[in-house]
Amino acid sequence: MATDAPAPLPPFWRVARRPRWIAALLLAIGVAAGFAALGQWQLERSLASAAVDERETETPVALDTVAEPQQVMTSDASGRLVTVSGAWMPGDDLVVTGRLSGDDGSGTAGEPGDWVIRHLVTEGGASLAVAVGYGPVGAGIPNLPSGDAELTGRYVPSESPQLSDFEAGERTAIAVAELVNLWAEPGPVYSGYLVLDAAPPGLATIAAPPPELEAELNLLNLFYAIEWVIFGGFALYLWWRLVRDEQEKIAAAATAETAQPAPLN
Repeated sequence: MATDAPAPLPPFWRVARRPRWIAALLLAIGVAAGFAALGQWQLERSLASAAVDERETETPVALDTVAEPQQVMTSDASGRLVTVSGAWMPGDDLVVTGRLSGDDGSGTAGEPGDWVIRHLVTEGGASLAVAVGYGPVGAGIPNLPSGDAELTGRYVPSESPQLSDFEAGERTAIAVAELVNLWAEPGPVYSGYLVLDAAPPGLATIAAPPPELEAELNLLNLFYAIEWVIFGGFALYLWWRLVRDEQEKIAAAATAETAQPAPLN
């Protein structure tokens, strides 16, 4: 009487221990190790090429040593604590609405308020926008000191001009490109603005934390590193698949040998 039951697969490791499959495993491990080494090399390149901003920003330096009027702000000047001397220009104070008090390092954006922006003419005759502090929404501009000033604060990039209700005197961005059109005698202008480290009486200090360290990971090298690891895993999978195929061949051969022809009637 014929049987249609297939023979069971032989144990995997019994087949895998055969010399040719041991040799194939060693080859697969060698290939995987080579791919892993290439992946490690690509990962190291990705990390080594990361550009980390480690500038010294917390020691105040004179503004004119890191920035010049009418010049684009450099990466060295951006976010630095600077000192500057000059005199306030009367009649050029304004309010920027829709602002927040700033992140004090706690991770929050701060509370709503209006920023007061003033026009300082430096000893060198250049114009500098200064965010002197913030107050409650709609509080307006308090009585502020006039005349000469010695300031310390963080020098930050100008914001992009935004649509504002100029007729109502409302502005929501600190954009130097707009301010030069409002100041009576702008002269040479610094491209950034200063956030004071201590607000005058009647206003609260705007939080201006140090710039965060920035690292730009090379994503292409990182992708190659992952790709090499996948290739290494595939080499081991291919060895397993070949041994599995050998198991199935052995089982199929055993099934054919044990099959008996059906009796003739």
